[in-house]
Amino acid sequence: MASLRCLCLLLLLLLLFAAATSATSPGRLVPYDLLYADGVRAYFARDWGRAAELLQRALHSYAGLRAARRACRAACSREAAFLGGPVAEGPWEATLFGRVLQRADCLQHCLGSRLGAAPSAHRASPTIRRDFEQREPYNYLQVAFFQLKKLDQAVSAAHTFFVANPQHLQMREDMEKYRRMSGVKSDNFRDLEATPHWEAYEAGVQHYNADEYLQAVARLEESLTEALSALEECRALCEGPWEDEDEEEEEEMQPGLYEAIAAHYVQVLKCRQQCVLEIATKPGRISATEDFIPSHLDLLQFAYDQVGNQALAAECAASYLLFYPTDEPMLEKMKQYRAELGEDTAVTARESIQHYVQRSLMEKKLIYYAAEHLGGTFNDPDLWTPDELIPENLKEKHREDQEKQKQETLDMEENEKRGPLPFEGIAVTMDSRQMNGTQRVVFDRVLTESECRDLLRLTKAAGEAGDGYRARRSPHTPHERFEGLTVLKAMQLAQNGDVDWRDAKLLLQASEKSRKIIESYFTPGKKLHFSFTHLVCRTAVDEKQEGRMDLSHPVHADNCLLDPEGQECWREPPAYVYRDYSGILYLNDDFQGGGLFFTEMDTVTVTAEVHPKCGRLVAFSSGKENPHGVWAVSRGRRCAIALWYTHSQEHAEQERVKAEKLMEQRAVEQDQRDEEHQADRSIRSSSELPISSSGARPTSRRHKPGSDRTQQPKELRARDEF
Repeated sequence: MASLRCLCLLLLLLLLFAAATSATSPGRLVPYDLLYADGVRAYFARDWGRAAELLQRALHSYAGLRAARRACRAACSREAAFLGGPVAEGPWEATLFGRVLQRADCLQHCLGSRLGAAPSAHRASPTIRRDFEQREPYNYLQVAFFQLKKLDQAVSAAHTFFVANPQHLQMREDMEKYRRMSGVKSDNFRDLEATPHWEAYEAGVQHYNADEYLQAVARLEESLTEALSALEECRALCEGPWEDEDEEEEEEMQPGLYEAIAAHYVQVLKCRQQCVLEIATKPGRISATEDFIPSHLDLLQFAYDQVGNQALAAECAASYLLFYPTDEPMLEKMKQYRAELGEDTAVTARESIQHYVQRSLMEKKLIYYAAEHLGGTFNDPDLWTPDELIPENLKEKHREDQEKQKQETLDMEENEKRGPLPFEGIAVTMDSRQMNGTQRVVFDRVLTESECRDLLRLTKAAGEAGDGYRARRSPHTPHERFEGLTVLKAMQLAQNGDVDWRDAKLLLQASEKSRKIIESYFTPGKKLHFSFTHLVCRTAVDEKQEGRMDLSHPVHADNCLLDPEGQECWREPPAYVYRDYSGILYLNDDFQGGGLFFTEMDTVTVTAEVHPKCGRLVAFSSGKENPHGVWAVSRGRRCAIALWYTHSQEHAEQERVKAEKLMEQRAVEQDQRDEEHQADRSIRSSSELPISSSGARPTSRRHKPGSDRTQQPKELRARDEF
């Protein structure tokens, strides 16, 4: 008996030792959120080596956790992976939940064996998950590597972060610094989190656009395969814990068994449906590529046709028609392919695409049923969803959601094109969404109050010697007086001594500042040239305001001829067809009326209004998307700088070139006068300086002691140290 107890004790010790060994074995995955927290602490403690090690381990753990979840859910989703034999026939509840319990058991065992710890230990907070989704660890990592003088790894980490965060101003500056550094090679700029399907897709589209159809077919097929694989991985990760939006819901309001199961299941289904948007969104972009999977098939059918493989072209066409069965051009292509291949040749859609569509339709049907009977909403990510699948009472809401989604996509694409503003202190007061349109924006604080006053002083010259119309009557209404001044005229007046040079120079500077703001916001990296610059004032004629019904400036577009009845805008002369963007920089608000407004193409449905004030800049694209006019100025004088821009250098404003030359000439002459004046003062001063008894001249009091020494730079923050 004693020997038996000893044997049992020995076995127990061996089991404990084995458990302890496995708990500390290299296969155990340390939770990524713990590693990340320790890495960030080491970063701020400036322990660069430990920070780099922990942050890399955190990224490795995060990738390992996702891989384990994908693998386990894929394995356990197959019936053969269920533990035990098939459930015997019996009540539906036992049959259903028996499978569910087996699946849960399978997942728990699989994840436990892969992670080396309970799966619950790897649940991170939403904030940490968001950091990893946005690649924030690479932001810390690039600084740590730089401090460790591992330049190639620093560049790769920086590039990986920047790809997903192209609007990050600090990283934009860091990337420019890296590009200027000696020892940095072009292949150091690599995305460590690159998605294979996007690399293949972009290469395939490039080959396609270059009419290189053989290469296009290879890369597009690779992209489609990788995209479908990425879709499955995303769907597997949707089977996470229930995420309740109202965590503080009272206990008596908690749902019952079946309501809770239904709510969690519908949440998973919605997540799976959104996966197509995730794989269709390029890293660093906000909006997804529309119809990402169908577009592959459309491109492939044309490319296969061009290389003479009608069989595969027909297969891709049949697959595309699963999404859009009534698409006339594709139906015509199918007729052509059947005629070429022979009526006896069976043409079927790809099995993978059939499975994709059938499964998606099944999930949509369940989600719409839940939305109709249990409440809730569903933002369908697909444009190809059949209309008959949507319940009647949800169809109007679905159409509204689709329109809203299209508008949001346009807004997102506009946001993605924006660059950082080149000046501090400027505020975006309204953007396109707030102004119910596209390519519209309002900036404030572009000018100070004193700058507005100086420019208003210049407008007095416009009233006396400017370039108004028909003896300074407005070209648009007899109820207002119009005064205008071009930049060249302002410079000529300054040259003649009629206006202050500083005011004329400020006109040039204010308009150039506006150009840089508009260029950086709407077309970063693409040069905007001045088309015309006009300092204009509209003054109400007091005795002609009674019974007035017209506008200060009728509704129009700046680069096309507006046709409200035909709902069209004709981009042809006499319109200024080369103008691309327009702007108005306001100088005052002490008048009545005179606000800018935007309309629909009908010229009567007002979509947005902008009220003038000092330093406010409104900018918009010059085309038919932005018809606009000016309300009547009923009292006082409204002054602003009207600005038009073009991408075409041949249509650049020539008067501005002449004005800038006059300003440069003035600056040179001023410098020469200053030098002569300084020389005269030096001669006079040298003859007047007293001589000390020692014969040495006294030290100038204009310099503090030690001011000639090199100033020590201030200590930089970790992310600024380059």
